[in-house]
Amino acid sequence: MAAKSLGVGVSLSHLVGSKSPPRLCVLSIRCFAKNGERPWKTSDARLVLEDGSIWKAKSFGASGTQVGEVVFNTSLTGYQEILTDPSYAGQFVLMTNPHIGNTGVNFDDEESRKCFLAGLVIRSLSISTSSWRCVETLGDYLSERNIMGIYDVDTRAITRRLRQDGSLIGVLSTDNSITDEELLKMSRSWDIVGIDLISGVSCQTVHEWVDKTKQEWDFSSRGSGETFHVVAYDFGIKHNILKRLASYGCKITVVPSTWPATETLKMNPDGVLFSNGPGDPSAVPYAVETVKKILGKVPVFGICMGHQLLGQALGGKTFKMKFGHHGGNHPVRNLRTGHVEISAQNHNYAVDPATLPEGVEVTHVNLNDGSCAGLAFPAQRIMSLQYHPEASPGPHDSDYAFREFTELMKKQKTKKSEPKLSTVSDA
Repeated sequence: MAAKSLGVGVSLSHLVGSKSPPRLCVLSIRCFAKNGERPWKTSDARLVLEDGSIWKAKSFGASGTQVGEVVFNTSLTGYQEILTDPSYAGQFVLMTNPHIGNTGVNFDDEESRKCFLAGLVIRSLSISTSSWRCVETLGDYLSERNIMGIYDVDTRAITRRLRQDGSLIGVLSTDNSITDEELLKMSRSWDIVGIDLISGVSCQTVHEWVDKTKQEWDFSSRGSGETFHVVAYDFGIKHNILKRLASYGCKITVVPSTWPATETLKMNPDGVLFSNGPGDPSAVPYAVETVKKILGKVPVFGICMGHQLLGQALGGKTFKMKFGHHGGNHPVRNLRTGHVEISAQNHNYAVDPATLPEGVEVTHVNLNDGSCAGLAFPAQRIMSLQYHPEASPGPHDSDYAFREFTELMKKQKTKKSEPKLSTVSDA
């Protein structure tokens, strides 16, 4: 059933006592049918967790049966960016904010070419949208992309369970012909650990990226005037990472996750970016080998999965966290400056700093649990972060990382252009 729009006229300047004549403002509210009836198909659904718990719910979006790892996200908003973040491949995202869907969706906020997550779990699904940017409801959006969603479930209780027991494998189903016991067996027969999820989200061909951050959203693109050629490995890269790099004066070549290091070095880049991505870094040894072959040749910047791959390539180890970090409100301390950044994070694995070799510096620490949130190895021109500097979870605290990367590349360029002193005697 189609949504209806209601127009409301009001002048904010008139309300605060301005002498100028009031102006008409139009607020568009999309309302669904009478009595809260939803325009998309709704049916009963179940979420069965591997610990044996069964959660009754209502479905929206796609129907069927899907298995995945259940993680919770503490962001208050930004659900569309979460839906299109490739790092959520293989996972059900449970939103701790109880009210989801009130801003609808729009095509400017998408972080990749499609939705990669296994499903969305929420408490309350909004029956109306009130954002001027909305072009579609969340339910219609998920249905068109064949993504399952459930609502009317106690997300608070599930979150407490995940915090106590750790991330759990679960099965979402709208199929009443499958018994609870069968769903439980499915949840216990699947594991996300050791699976290469990167290959399923990476691009398949080399391509150039040219889009910058749109002018109305750009807050600090202070390029040096130079152009830096960056090869970006797509392990599940978010579009905003590419946009921020472009805004800082980078010409970007995006390559697939399996792109050989030798071919990258033939491009003679000024720097290499290893992007975010889903899953277990130990499940992609080919990516670790690629990183090893590039280290020391050019400046490199790793983000999330890229950070973990750098840790392994340097000889360190990674481990699976109890329930990971997922949300837009994680405090991180920059140990070099003492500043605290409010960051957006999405990862289930971390680098163990005790296993890193001498010379590798821990530059950032997550203040919630003390885990490693950033590394640097000045001798090999390496920097990395275990969170998303391109994200804007309210503040823009971490955007400086792109400037630091360009400064690394600038120093390398300057070093290359310096004349070499002859060691041959004039005599």
